[in-house]
Amino acid sequence: MSDVPAGLHELRKTRVSKFNWISIVCIPLAAILFQVVVSRFVRYLSYLELPLLVTVYFSLARRSPVAGVLFGMGIGLAQDSLSPQHPLGMFGIAKTLVGYFAGMVSQRFEVESSGVRLVLALFFFLFHQFFYWFLTRALLGEQVGFELLQTLVLAVMNAIVAVPLFHVLDKLKITE
Repeated sequence: MSDVPAGLHELRKTRVSKFNWISIVCIPLAAILFQVVVSRFVRYLSYLELPLLVTVYFSLARRSPVAGVLFGMGIGLAQDSLSPQHPLGMFGIAKTLVGYFAGMVSQRFEVESSGVRLVLALFFFLFHQFFYWFLTRALLGEQVGFELLQTLVLAVMNAIVAVPLFHVLDKLKITE
């Protein structure tokens, strides 16, 4: 038996967001192209992890770990295939886990407020960076460092960008 009252369970079911298939395809593609192309010309924007933020947003909005896995896998593998410096599958694995956990979190908590979104974007950036570092050391055997202070600063920067980005993406939801 579930300890969640029936009314609350129904409320959570109705809050699952729906998107046009064009949005689901074009937004992640635009984020990946931004990451690959724009970051080459404007060095400061290379630290902005838009594919990760889009993965987190769609996983939170769909409120489903399965949807989060699919978003994370698709976005991560597409990012891997367009990035010449990373082996195929590294971003795929890391973003798949981020998508899964974001989907799980969205089932447990209300994720519509800006404060919660800021904290979740910060947490999932740190989780992504740590897990990518772990995979690089464990699977590839490369001795790379994990600079905690730099990662924290980048996490704050990405979280600050995530809040207005999520509000813009909210406008693309299909209302029923």
